[in-house]
Amino acid sequence: MQNQPQILAESPAQLMRLRSLLSILALTLLSTAGWANPYEITLKNGLRVIVKEDHRAPTAVQMVWYRIGSMDEIDGQSGVAHVLEHMMFKGTPKVGPGEFNKRVAAAGGRDNAFTSRDYTAYFQQVPKEKLAEVMALEADRMRHLNVNAKAFAQEIKVVMEERRMRTDDNPEAKLFEQMNAVAFQAHPYRRPIIGWMDDLEKMSAADARAWYDQWYVPNNAYVVISGDVDHRAVFKLAEKTYGGLKGRALPARRQPVEPAQEGTRRITVKAPAELPVLIMAWKAPVLHDANQDSEPYALEMLAAILNGHDAARFNKKLVREDKIAVTVDFGYDGTARGPGMIYLSGTPAEGQSATQLEHALRAEISRLQQDGVSAAELQRARAQLVAGQVYKLDSMFGQALEIGQTEAVGLSYKDLDRMLDRLKAVSADEVLAVAKKYLVDDTLTVGVLDPQPLTETPRRPAVATRH
Repeated sequence: MQNQPQILAESPAQLMRLRSLLSILALTLLSTAGWANPYEITLKNGLRVIVKEDHRAPTAVQMVWYRIGSMDEIDGQSGVAHVLEHMMFKGTPKVGPGEFNKRVAAAGGRDNAFTSRDYTAYFQQVPKEKLAEVMALEADRMRHLNVNAKAFAQEIKVVMEERRMRTDDNPEAKLFEQMNAVAFQAHPYRRPIIGWMDDLEKMSAADARAWYDQWYVPNNAYVVISGDVDHRAVFKLAEKTYGGLKGRALPARRQPVEPAQEGTRRITVKAPAELPVLIMAWKAPVLHDANQDSEPYALEMLAAILNGHDAARFNKKLVREDKIAVTVDFGYDGTARGPGMIYLSGTPAEGQSATQLEHALRAEISRLQQDGVSAAELQRARAQLVAGQVYKLDSMFGQALEIGQTEAVGLSYKDLDRMLDRLKAVSADEVLAVAKKYLVDDTLTVGVLDPQPLTETPRRPAVATRH
C-alpha cells in the first residue's frame, strides 16, 4: 500500500509513496515475536529489530526509523525534525563530523536519510560483511550526538538555502505549501516539513538538542534490516550495538483533531511562471485496520483508474484527446498517522486557463460518479496497481522501506500480504461509492497558481542536500 517516501513533499505528484525465532537459551535478554521471515525481536530497552532475509545478493540494508516527524512539532518550531536529521551527520565523540558518510562510502556502500510528516529514517546499503560496522555507527549516534552551536549555525544555513531552492523559488511547491496551510486548520499537517522560514531563522542549537534528547531513544525507534543475512546473527549484533542504550519515558503527544470542513476553500498564489497550475484536494480516510477498513483500498483503486497508467481516464481524455492539459496527476496515499488527502493537480495547455481545466476535471469526475467504471477498466487498473506493489519489493531496499513505512503509521508489516489481497478484491461498486462520497465540494480545497512574468534573475544554484 505504500508509495515511496514523501520527503519534504513539494507537490501532489511527489506526495503521491514503499519474520523471528531464537532458541530458548538466546532469549535471556530479548523478547521475540513472529515465527516466519521477516523475523522480529524487541530488546530490553524497547528497540524493535525486524530482519527480512533475502539471499539473492551479498548485500544488506539497515534502516533506523524514529516515530517522530514534522507533525510532532509545535507552532514556532516548524522544521526542527528535518534540521535534526541534518545534525545527525555532525558527529559524536567517537565519530567526527562527516565521518559517518565517509566510512559508509569506504565500505563500498551508500547512505541517506529522510524526514516526513510522520517519521524520520536513516539508511545504509552495504556489503553484508560491513553490516556490523554500520549498526555500530547508528547505535553511536542514536544517543551520543554532538549538537554544538558552531555546527548548528553552519547547518541551519544549509537548511534555509534548501528551503529557498525547493520551495521559495519553486512556484508549484509554494502553491502546494500554501494550499495545505489552508486545507488544514488545526492539524499539524498544515505546516511544511522543511519549516517556515521565520521559524528556521529563530531556531537555536538548544531547540535541536531538546528534540534529540526527547525523541531519539531506543524505545521510540525500530531497526529494519534486509538482505543476505542470518537473523540470529543480526539479533546478536543488535544486542551488542544497541542493547546498551537506555530507554526513557517519552513526552505525551497531543495531536489536535482537524475540524470537519463544511465548504470549498480556495487560494490563489501569484508567482513568476510560464503556465498556471491547478490543485484540487479532498479530505479522505486513511487505513487504520488492514482487515476491517475498506474505503482506503477503493480509493487507491480509484486513483489507479483515473491516473495510474498511460491509458487511464485523465491522461487519455484531457491530455491526449482534448489537449486541455499538459499534465494531470491524481494521487492518494491511504497510510498516514494524520488525516488523509486526495490530490488532483494539473497544468493547463497553452491557451487554456486553470478555470477551464477545473471545469474539465469536474466533468470527468461527474461522468465517473454517474456511469461508474467498466470491468475492463477496473481489471487494467488492478493489474497495474498490483504489479507496482509487487515490483517495488524486488529490491532489498524496497523490502526494508515497505516494512518501515507500514510500521511508522501504526500498521503492521505482518498485514502486508493481507493488504495486497484486499486491494485485489476491490469491486467496481466500491470504487463508485468512494468517488461519490469523497469527491465532493464540502471537503474540497482548490489552489491556483496565477503565473506572473518571468524575471531575468538566474535560477538559484543547487545546494547540497541529503534528499
